[in-house]
Parts: sequence; C-alpha cells; structure tokens
Amino acid sequence: MITIENLYHGILTIPSYEIPRGITTVLGRNGAGKTTLLSLCAGVCLPEHGSVQIDHLPPRSLDIGWVSEFPDRNILFDQVFNEIAAPLRFRHDSIDQIEERTTEIAERLCITHLLERKTRTLSGGEKVLVALACALVIDPILLVIDEADSHLDRDTAWRVQKAIRLHPPEYTLQSSQYRDIAAGSDHVVLLENGEISRDDLR
Repeated sequence: MITIENLYHGILTIPSYEIPRGITTVLGRNGAGKTTLLSLCAGVCLPEHGSVQIDHLPPRSLDIGWVSEFPDRNILFDQVFNEIAAPLRFRHDSIDQIEERTTEIAERLCITHLLERKTRTLSGGEKVLVALACALVIDPILLVIDEADSHLDRDTAWRVQKAIRLHPPEYTLQSSQYRDIAAGSDHVVLLENGEISRDDLR
C-alpha cells in the first residue's frame, strides 16, 4: 500500500489516502497537482509536511522507475543499449546480467531494433519507450509515468500499457491524457485544485 498522511506540499492538500497495488491513473486539469503527487510518491522531492510511504518504507529507500513527460531531458548516453543498461551498471550488476536484462526489456517493449541506435536520432515516441525500458530494467516496486503519453499516438500509448501489464510492478502510478487508458486502470484518482475529489477502485 502507498500511504499518504497529512500531506501538504505546494498546491497539494491530502490529509490521508491509500493507493493499493495495481495500476493507478491520476487525472486532473493542468495545475491540479498531478506531477507534484507523482514526484512525491517517487521520492523525486520530499513533502513540506507529512509523509509518503510505500509498504511502510520511504520512496527513496526503494527501487523506483520514473518516466517524465520530457524523457529526452534525462538521456545520459549516446547509444540506446547503454542508456537502458545504465541503471544496472550503476548498481554494479555483472556484464552477463546487464546484457541479458537489457535485451529482455527491449524485447518486451518491441524495441530491440533500437538498441544500436544513437539516442539523438530517436523520435519523441521512441524516446518514451527507451525511458520506459530504463525505468523497468531495475524491476522497480513502483513505476511512475508522468504524462509521457502526451508524445505518443493512441496505439503506441496502449502498447506501453500492454507492456506494463505483461510483468507489472507491484505499483504503477501514472497520469495520462487518454481517458480510455484511465478507464482500463485498476484505480482512478481525480485531483482538483490540489485535493482528491474522487477515486474509483475497480
């Protein structure tokens, strides 16, 4: 369970809330607090007041995958294979483990044809898929996707959803521009003016 208690941060005011395992989609207008909520749950930033815990642990103590709305801003390496493999190298996995896991994730997302490509030559949609591969390669307990599908057509956006469902993390927390993706989630949260105005546990 992702547990939010007495959370006050920027626009957000959430006295108490629990997000169950599965895929949760956060909806809301621009400025409603979606990115702020996702950032707090991912440990990208710390709350001004209150707490966020994942299975009773702070987010920064866990493996969490993050895909931002603008994934090209986070690209570190010139080649796609090296970009996807980077999180494994940073935690000092063996060469064989890195090769096997990177190839496995690329196959799952149907992007093996991109592995030898230069990251600067990728389209916007391809960069999202590579960023998703980077997020999934460490087998995170929580996958966070912050409106990355704003750069994807509907078919590719659903391809991402299907890839997540093949081997889902315990928690997926995403915001999306597609209402049908939200409808296919396990749980939907609607934010209005920094507050949770409605949730729908399916």
